[in-house]
Amino acid sequence: MAKKAKKAAKKAAPKKAAKKKAAPKKAAKKAAPKKAAKKAAPKKKSARKPNAAFMAALTPSETLGAVVGTKPIPRTEIIKKIWDYIKKNGLQDKQNKRMINADDKLKSVFGGKEQISMFELAKVVNNHVK
Repeated sequence: MAKKAKKAAKKAAPKKAAKKKAAPKKAAKKAAPKKAAKKAAPKKKSARKPNAAFMAALTPSETLGAVVGTKPIPRTEIIKKIWDYIKKNGLQDKQNKRMINADDKLKSVFGGKEQISMFELAKVVNNHVK
């Protein structure tokens, strides 16, 4: 009977080894689709189109032109140039960074106010573009 037990043990051992070899193959197959998913993500970014309303060139008024220039430029560029001017001249309030202090040029753009909130900036710009 001992011989039969040894033969049964030998037959069972190769089956277990075969199962162990099959497991890594399954893991490798699962990893492959994840790589394909990562490649698909950049394609979605290229499908996005900018809004044409933001890209339309607007002509700044004379008062706003003193800060950003007189050439027609998109609204996004106007806001960027105003922020560049604010940071260059240190016009952001030191204690409350959301507030913008006006100098001589910006005071006329801000409608005579000494200080405005950064959230009002788009509203102020809207009054000075065509």
